[in-house]
Amino acid sequence: MAYTDYKYGTGLGNVGSYQVSGKPFLSGGIAITKANSPISVAFPTVTRWVYVSSSGPVKVGMSEEGVDAANDGKNYFTVDTGNGQQLPLLEMKCTAIFFSSSANQTIDIAAGLTGIPVERIDYISPSGSNWSGSSGIG
Repeated sequence: MAYTDYKYGTGLGNVGSYQVSGKPFLSGGIAITKANSPISVAFPTVTRWVYVSSSGPVKVGMSEEGVDAANDGKNYFTVDTGNGQQLPLLEMKCTAIFFSSSANQTIDIAAGLTGIPVERIDYISPSGSNWSGSSGIG
């Protein structure tokens, strides 16, 4: 009996998905307040690169736990392009990005998307999503 359930598709190690330009994803004017943080922005497919700008200091991480001050989150970096800081293009594969702030801020996101389905990252880590539970992610 032949095995017929196998479906070939692109995966995280598919080099061609990262050699071509990414499909554009833009989201601007996202309000972050102490009351609604942390928040997340989910991408429809795995990213090739991500760029974030902010009106003031905002914590950026790859999991809610990583940026959540209430849970002692320590796996983040701070973006403050409002004061002239220039953030480089972040070449990373992810399915979501998380933000928190202790003050009212606004963020804008630009990303280049691959054709790799979200499911290729989701469900590979202990908590099941976007590398959450991995060392350095939270």
